[in-house]
Amino acid sequence: MENNKQITSNDEIVVSKERLSQLISEIEKFELTDEEKKKYSGSYIKLPAGETHYEMKGEGEAVVLVHGYATPYYIYDRIFDFLVEKGYKVIRYDLLGRGFSERVPGNYTPDLFASQLEQLTDALIPDGKFFLFGTSMGGAVVTAFAAKRPERVRKLFLLAPAGMEYETPLYMKLANKPLIGELMFKALGGRLLLTRSCAELIYSKEQTGYYLEKFAEGARYKGFLRATLSSLRNTLMKPEVTVANYKKVAQKNIPVCTIWGTADKTMPYYQSKQLSSIFPDMHLYTFEGSGHIFLFDEGERTCGIIINEMTGENE
Repeated sequence: MENNKQITSNDEIVVSKERLSQLISEIEKFELTDEEKKKYSGSYIKLPAGETHYEMKGEGEAVVLVHGYATPYYIYDRIFDFLVEKGYKVIRYDLLGRGFSERVPGNYTPDLFASQLEQLTDALIPDGKFFLFGTSMGGAVVTAFAAKRPERVRKLFLLAPAGMEYETPLYMKLANKPLIGELMFKALGGRLLLTRSCAELIYSKEQTGYYLEKFAEGARYKGFLRATLSSLRNTLMKPEVTVANYKKVAQKNIPVCTIWGTADKTMPYYQSKQLSSIFPDMHLYTFEGSGHIFLFDEGERTCGIIINEMTGENE
């Protein structure tokens, strides 16, 4: 009877213990072949940085959505569909090493991710400016890009962005140590990344099952853990690099909008103070009691702010 009990990492009744164990057991068990890619929606484009899985839909002004550390582009489900319906051309894609994008060799640095973003946008929307969104580690990615190509960014949206200096948790410090990090990720990395992926769903816990299943799809393919460990070491644990990029962007006079939840356990809200010191004119929206993935958890509320910022109705 115990195996039939419905559980998740946050104790919501949405996925069985047996199913959760199966998802964990399948992490990194498969190769991301061309045949495997056919199982999923979206398109693929071969870029110098690596083959990239993306979705582009709609007509009008361009919007590009960049996800964070481990969760692929489905985290933008609510934002993507909303903006398409509002008349925008919207692009979301999987960062290298996540979802169904290529697991490339080498270090996963802000420069690598910025190159992927640059090559993708030059290929799909080569002309003019676009609205650029980055959530969590995606904030470090979009600022690395904006520092390099400021003429392409109409407005920057930073959603609980990574890259500020903050007190990193013990598991990140351990993962940053040679050999210890490799052993830790091999033994526990997949399980922790999967079960923690939905831990900050607060207002839409009924979606935990969907969230876990979608996360597990990309985590099934070899190279995911190496990519996430390398990203932790070479992006999340490199504030001297990421903060420098934020400061470069601040000199480019790009409008910035930031949204942050006060109950964020992944990227604590106090980091907004440092970000505000870098961008003194940015529009900061504080979500009292919200967690790290409010853009999925509170899609309607997030969309209301976004569309006002994009149309200028807040001014």
